[in-house]
Amino acid sequence: MSNNTEETWRKKLSPEQYRVLREKATESPFTGELLHNEKAGIYICAGCGAELFSSDHKFDSGSGWPSFYDVASLDTVELKVDATHGMQRTEVVCRSCGGHLGHLFEDAPHQPTGQRYCINSAALAFESKDTADDSGA
Repeated sequence: MSNNTEETWRKKLSPEQYRVLREKATESPFTGELLHNEKAGIYICAGCGAELFSSDHKFDSGSGWPSFYDVASLDTVELKVDATHGMQRTEVVCRSCGGHLGHLFEDAPHQPTGQRYCINSAALAFESKDTADDSGA
């Protein structure tokens, strides 16, 4: 878990990223910049850079938020019970920094896992496979 203070988080993150990652807000549907991203690569935590989701698992759920049917690794996310707003949901949290990412729903029957990780774009950054290939490594 990250040792950053809230002041450090405020300096590091944009206001929208702070609202989502640190205050557990939800961005408005159909507004996130990664919603329609179709490039190949890895979605990482905007707070700490942990690898969270692969573009191979992204799908268009029509919900208004980037959706994934699986995580890049079970070691990178934590699932928590969220009973706010009069609902029982499963919150998805970055295991590395504790940032709120979104929620997990079991309503994707046409996907291999049946799961829909409904994730805020503001909680993510994207690393293109093309960028990684150009690193000289």
